[in-house]
Amino acid sequence: MKFSQAEDWIQFLHLQKHIEGGWYCEVYRSTELFTPTNRSVCTHIYFLLEARDFSTLHRIQSDELWHFYAGDPLIVYEFNKEGQLIEHLLGNDIDQCFLPGCVIQKGNWFGARTAPGGNYSLVGCTVSPGFDFADLELADAETLSKKYPAHQQLIQSLCRR
Repeated sequence: MKFSQAEDWIQFLHLQKHIEGGWYCEVYRSTELFTPTNRSVCTHIYFLLEARDFSTLHRIQSDELWHFYAGDPLIVYEFNKEGQLIEHLLGNDIDQCFLPGCVIQKGNWFGARTAPGGNYSLVGCTVSPGFDFADLELADAETLSKKYPAHQQLIQSLCRR
């Protein structure tokens, strides 16, 4: 079966809406716990973004690995602790210098969207120690724009509040 639309993947993988935007389904949560937090050692989700949507800028308290699976290239925007904007371009076309994955360091602000001209991007996100919604902090556009004024337009486009 060849999937050519986001809806094909949404139905096949039983994805549901994610609070940060896009669609997701948790497919793995380790039973082994990380001490002292009592969090799972690792979690993994499928995550799909459609062209009209985005993953709002947010941060978590664990490292997150992104893995590209299908669809159109995805841009993951990351603000590191030095205030630099890093654009990770994920995809399958190495001739275009797309990467199959990237790592977002814990505590860094990040968000994502399907590259211009694309319809959807299907990726996987692995978090260690495991993801917990209690750690999810959604960005406030005004506050983040003051911190990174050179990137105000991008920040405004990747925030819902």
